[in-house]
Amino acid sequence: MTIKMQVPLEVGICCRDIDVLGRFYQDVLGFTFVSKVVMSAEAAREVGLSNAGYTVVRLQTPYGERIKLLAPERRPDTLGSGHILDRLNATYLTFIADDIDQLIPDLKAGGATFVTGERLIQLRAGVKAMFCRDPEGNVLELVEYADLNTYRPDLNVDRSA
Repeated sequence: MTIKMQVPLEVGICCRDIDVLGRFYQDVLGFTFVSKVVMSAEAAREVGLSNAGYTVVRLQTPYGERIKLLAPERRPDTLGSGHILDRLNATYLTFIADDIDQLIPDLKAGGATFVTGERLIQLRAGVKAMFCRDPEGNVLELVEYADLNTYRPDLNVDRSA
């Protein structure tokens, strides 16, 4: 059986300061605020997210995907540092974007820290990328493809517009 997706993928991110992180994703990356909901401790326990209540803010990308920032009432523990893949269950968000160099000053001003320095790295022919962390340390990958149709021929992307 195959999952029958009804809307684009959503990703949840546990955070400490939902207001700071919300501003980062809205002001720096251009996400749109969708909703803010406060969940009770009872509901949080029932679904297995937390022993305490939590607040969730939903933000939508210009392309239609959504992220959910989840701030539990009890401050979450800090995870280990080091290389991204040095930790089991490591996750990061990947944004396939155009002209990432233009975004770097906004990322820096918004509180991002750069894993790869403030520059794109040539990964292979036609593919450049950089990694940074949002203000709470969540890892973001920004990737540029010289020919997006090579990467996603299923989308048949027309960049001439």
